[in-house]
Amino acid sequence: MIVVTGATGQLGRLIVEKLVTRVPVDRVAVSVREVQKAEELAARGVRVRRGDFTEPKSLAHAFEGASQVLLVSSNAAAHGGEPLAQHRSAIDAARSAGARRIVYTSHMAASRSSAFPPMLDHAATEQMLGESGLAWTALRNGFYAASGMFLLERGLKAGVLEAPADGKVSWTTHSDLAEAAAVILANEGQYDGPTPPLTAGQALDFGELCDIASSVLGHPIRRSLVSEEEMRAKLTASGMPAPVVAISLGLYLASRNGEFAAVDSTLQKLLGRAPTSMREVIAEKLSRAA
Repeated sequence: MIVVTGATGQLGRLIVEKLVTRVPVDRVAVSVREVQKAEELAARGVRVRRGDFTEPKSLAHAFEGASQVLLVSSNAAAHGGEPLAQHRSAIDAARSAGARRIVYTSHMAASRSSAFPPMLDHAATEQMLGESGLAWTALRNGFYAASGMFLLERGLKAGVLEAPADGKVSWTTHSDLAEAAAVILANEGQYDGPTPPLTAGQALDFGELCDIASSVLGHPIRRSLVSEEEMRAKLTASGMPAPVVAISLGLYLASRNGEFAAVDSTLQKLLGRAPTSMREVIAEKLSRAA
């Protein structure tokens, strides 16, 4: 049994959808906080059980019979929670359930010295996995293209994208990363430990994203630099919590440091095709908005 956590979230649901095309549906189970949100998966034959990282006892039932557990990383830090405590509970529950392997949705820049706060948690979780006694795979995912698109949309509305100086980022879609995760789950043991960076074929900074958007739209989207202090003040004034402000500003510093600039062919090999480009992402988004 392959158990997928967070299966009602954007990445987790896509992983399940990709996975049931590769393994029999009766081998797929999900652990979710709200089972009613997974009714569609249950109707397709996926085993649905309630499991909450903050309630370790609930995970024992959710992980029952697991051979592999796909651990979708927690975003609790953005809300003042403790993702590492949650990850440890999930790792302990997987071991108690008799799982052979944990596959964890990590990040290409996972590091204890990263300027981007979530990378510290990814690095610490990978260490926990290494000490767990279980086989494990860390999916070193590229930076979500949806995040780049979210930040770019402000510029699309205003005609100018204001942000601190940044660096190149290998923006990669949820869908491509979900498909890669499904391939790795369906071929257990393909990777032990961290994978190579799972990235699209091109790294782009925000200026280049503005150029692509300008080309697609047929009118210019200008890139304007603002200081980190000014951006911090704007984000704080908007009511953004301090931990989220730190994450937001950390993106720019980490990208300037080159943490997200790597481009690797591993994702393309797993997919058997070229990963989705940011030009395709931007064009699709703009066509839907038209």
